[in-house]
Amino acid sequence: MVSSKAGEETEATPVARASGAAKARPASRTRGRPRSFDRETALEKAILAFWERGYEATSVSDLTRVMDIGAPSLYAAFGDKRSLFEEVVREYGVRYGSFTERALAEEPDARAGVTRMLREAAAEYTDPAHPHGCLVVHAATNCSTPEVEESLRGLRNANIAAIRSRIEADIATGALPPATDAAALARHTGAMIQGMSQQARDGASREELEAVVEIAMAIWPRT
Repeated sequence: MVSSKAGEETEATPVARASGAAKARPASRTRGRPRSFDRETALEKAILAFWERGYEATSVSDLTRVMDIGAPSLYAAFGDKRSLFEEVVREYGVRYGSFTERALAEEPDARAGVTRMLREAAAEYTDPAHPHGCLVVHAATNCSTPEVEESLRGLRNANIAAIRSRIEADIATGALPPATDAAALARHTGAMIQGMSQQARDGASREELEAVVEIAMAIWPRT
């Protein structure tokens, strides 16, 4: 019995030593978990980045810096740069650009709708709370990615088409003279709103743009 106990003690000694060695060994480093972030906050930061710089001039490294996330998190949450930009444009339309659609839908005729649209553009494009001008207009500047350029062009043309449709409806009801050139008048409105965007980026004030709106609306035909 004694020899057996001694044997057990002899066998236990290496285990104890091994246990002590394991405790002395530094703990191995575990791989860090991906940084968590609020997706909506990150998306808003991406909107502001593209709005300020345009599509082409905004790099992935710019985005990860302003969004405060790593590249793997960006790709996992939003896809590549182009996919993120597509989501940015959609969200911009909801958060900042919906005033154009509302003005046409809520006002009693095309003239009132366009007047409201341009006045709200003067306010929105010069708001100090965010970059000046319109993201859909500015993001296309110096854009060398055909798919992005075509997508933005499509949005701008869709806006002009909506204005034209409203004008044509007024011609049909007699709210505008039958000889009114709906296509030219809609194109003029599109030129005004796009020009106001660039003027705002060049430093024009809200008051200055509102004065431009008054001149623009003075040419509208009357019955």
